[in-house]
Amino acid sequence: MIGFIFESIILGIALAMDAFSVSLANGLHDPYMKKTQRLKIAGCFAFFQFLMPMIGWLCIHTIVEAFAFVQPAIPWIGFFLLLFLGGKMIVEGWKEDRENSEKDAEDNADESTNKVSNRLLFVQGVATSIDALSVGFAFATYSALAAFSASCIIAAVTLIICLGGIAIGRKFGMLFAGKASIMGGLILIIIGLKLIL
Repeated sequence: MIGFIFESIILGIALAMDAFSVSLANGLHDPYMKKTQRLKIAGCFAFFQFLMPMIGWLCIHTIVEAFAFVQPAIPWIGFFLLLFLGGKMIVEGWKEDRENSEKDAEDNADESTNKVSNRLLFVQGVATSIDALSVGFAFATYSALAAFSASCIIAAVTLIICLGGIAIGRKFGMLFAGKASIMGGLILIIIGLKLIL
């Protein structure tokens, strides 16, 4: 039992690294992010890190042949999603008014224009967790309860790691001001490249 929990935590840490990086990028992009938004972002990543291994487990127990056919495309899907998101953030970073003082930014903190939309967050959640589909194969010998438990542990680990990533990103976002969105976009593109390499 302890070994199972430990293995699931380690797996959760490994799977959460992409979500951590994107959380960091989101924090950079919106350093004045409200607590509810931070919880929504981290919760979204945790949900998808739970969902994808469960989908993989279901596929291995039902439509394994069809899933095996699609599997080579998974890294490319993630790459193009992250390339699009990263490019969008870089363009937004270039368009930001660099003349705004830090005081102006603080005055406008409650009306942040850098808020991650629900649609964008959904795409980020899918892109960062799509490789976790393959983890369902590792769960092939697990019972439904064991696969569910492992996925819950992975989700909990992801939630904690992503909240940390957002906090770090927000701290540096305040320091780097206008360049933060560009840095965040570059992080997303690097993660996308890592998926296909």
